Formats: sequence, C-alpha cells, structure tokens
Amino acid sequence: MEKQNVTLSIPRQLLKQAKIMAAIQDKSLSQLLRESLEEKVREEADYNKARKRQLRLLEEGLDLGTRGQVKTSRDELHVRG
Repeated sequence: MEKQNVTLSIPRQLLKQAKIMAAIQDKSLSQLLRESLEEKVREEADYNKARKRQLRLLEEGLDLGTRGQVKTSRDELHVRG
C-alpha cells in the first residue's frame, strides 16, 4: 500500500496526550493515528452496510407465516378471558 505524508493541525495538549498514549502502547504516534483512522473508517463502513441491510429488510418486509392474510380480527386478539 502506497503511503503519503500528511500535515495535521491539532491542539498542543491533544498532541501531548496522544504521544503519551502511543508511548504507553509501545507504538509510534504515526501508528497510533493510522490505527485510529482505520478503525473509524471501518466502523463507518460497517454502519453503512448494516443500515443498507436494515433498510432493505424494511422495504421487503418479513415473512410472518401468514402469506399476507390475517385470519384473526382485532377484537378476537383483544378478548379478555
């Protein structure tokens, strides 16, 4: 995979905390940022995939075993014994 350098402008305190976090995890700051971005992109892709799947299910509907015919009236469903 081809790599490209980027320049970021972030608050100094955030940079300091990120460097500490990277050191604790025994990673470079670059590796920490790359992994964080990869995770964010993956989460977004997974969310979009799940959203499309759910919207498709809503469009298609679910098979409830009635073959589109309701044989029980509303009143019959709500009869109290």
